[in-house]
Amino acid sequence: MVDEHGQWSQRDLTYMSRALELADHAASLGDVPVGAVIVLDDQIIGEGWNTRENQRRPTGHAEIMAIESAALHLAAWRLLDTTMYVTLEPCFMCAGAIVNSRITRVVCAALDPKAGAMVSKGHVGTTPDLNHQVALSTGCLAEQSSRRLKDFFKARRAEIKKSKALS
Repeated sequence: MVDEHGQWSQRDLTYMSRALELADHAASLGDVPVGAVIVLDDQIIGEGWNTRENQRRPTGHAEIMAIESAALHLAAWRLLDTTMYVTLEPCFMCAGAIVNSRITRVVCAALDPKAGAMVSKGHVGTTPDLNHQVALSTGCLAEQSSRRLKDFFKARRAEIKKSKALS
């Protein structure tokens, strides 16, 4: 949580740092650098990173992998009293999975103005008309996450330009 001075707790910084490491792992595999961890009682119970490009799976998002991992860990689909740390604001698919798995809190690093479903393009999980509401915090290590995403897409555009020049 952010304190009265606008500082993130050490717990939030620690778990978001782990999510950033997972984002780096996704990038090393050629995928968009997004990582997610799910925490219960100060213990990581689920981790995920984007695999959509690498495995050619439309549902290969970090949040989905982390939710499935946590559900296996708990042997339950309800992830009550958990917090998800994710390096990019969840899309509509992932926000729906977060609500349906009953995650209590989500901490996002960077917002996603093109596809974010919890703040940028919608309010999935934070509207009172759903069966479950999520406590949402945004901006934890946002600059570090944004930098990874910008660098990844800059490199990707350069690769495309280079391959077109060689053709």
